[in-house]
Amino acid sequence: MKFKKLFIPGPTEVRQEVLERMSQPMIGHRSADFAELFNRVTPKLKRFLMTSGYAFMSTSSSTGLMEAAVRNCVAKRCLNVTCGAFGERWHSITLSCGLQADALSVEWGNANKPEQIDRALSTGKYDAMTLVLNETSTGVMNPYLEIAEVMKKYPDVMFLVDAVSGLGAVKIDADALGIDVCLAGVQKALALPPGLAVCSVSEKAMAKSEKAKNKGHYFDFVLFKKYAEKGQTPNTPVISIIYALDHQLDRIFEEGLENRFARHQQMAEYTRNWAKDRFDLFAEPGYESVTLTTVRNSRAISVADLSRFLAEKHSVLIANGYGRLKEKTFRIGHMGDLTLEEVKELLGWIDEYIGVKSQV
Repeated sequence: MKFKKLFIPGPTEVRQEVLERMSQPMIGHRSADFAELFNRVTPKLKRFLMTSGYAFMSTSSSTGLMEAAVRNCVAKRCLNVTCGAFGERWHSITLSCGLQADALSVEWGNANKPEQIDRALSTGKYDAMTLVLNETSTGVMNPYLEIAEVMKKYPDVMFLVDAVSGLGAVKIDADALGIDVCLAGVQKALALPPGLAVCSVSEKAMAKSEKAKNKGHYFDFVLFKKYAEKGQTPNTPVISIIYALDHQLDRIFEEGLENRFARHQQMAEYTRNWAKDRFDLFAEPGYESVTLTTVRNSRAISVADLSRFLAEKHSVLIANGYGRLKEKTFRIGHMGDLTLEEVKELLGWIDEYIGVKSQV
């Protein structure tokens, strides 16, 4: 099997040295060896999540922690802020958990605005709000810093953030922003294999969880805390990926968080400029994602054929548009451990396909 370098929105490319860390001998998840690993990783994870609260690891996809956030933190009614498929998914999850919720939606490609959220919360109907920081389906990054300022007007409203395709690429200071639950999967900008999700949980969220009813067992924050105090997880964890997480966090800190953020910004700006010159951007101007670019297919090419060309001739993968945006857009992931040079090479190959002389 010939492997292909991933420029999709996730999973992202994983470096060989990180993969090799997963080949460590297996240990018991109730052993002293695992407790040592757990207690070594957790402080690093707290530093990465920029929290003095709790940092948890969940053997699940990010969707599991989206469910956890609403099950633990919604008592009255939730405002699900949506601008694409994953915001809509969180609304569906909230309702499927038997919770009261309303969706505050904008057209796909647009961002959720602080003033819209302010108006909705000013009604006093809600005790929680969910926000997708970076909408992977549309390539929109919501103005989370401005939205966080709005949230400070409503201290009794839980601020729940899906940072799935943003964490590790842009600065998300959970404590400074007042985020009560900030969650992500490790297979995006963290550049690890899928199967593990991480989150920060504030003291306020933990207090809410302690009073929550019908929150189930698997995603109970109180159980997470109880077992974390023993250096364990409530249920069998994906030990191999935790080994890799331990190593990858060291690599990230060695690069430097600010340097990592700057690298992502460089890749994003280069890709946007290329897309505007060759095609067009789908995201609302000023709200483009830092981790993936959703390109509007203004040339009306076959995205499926482009993808096939890149895969067969150059052993790389990009992503078609998501859902109803298939063939109308295509998505280029530029996150994790990818470099600007690798992105330039990819874009040069797309230029080859569309018959444009590359400026790379």
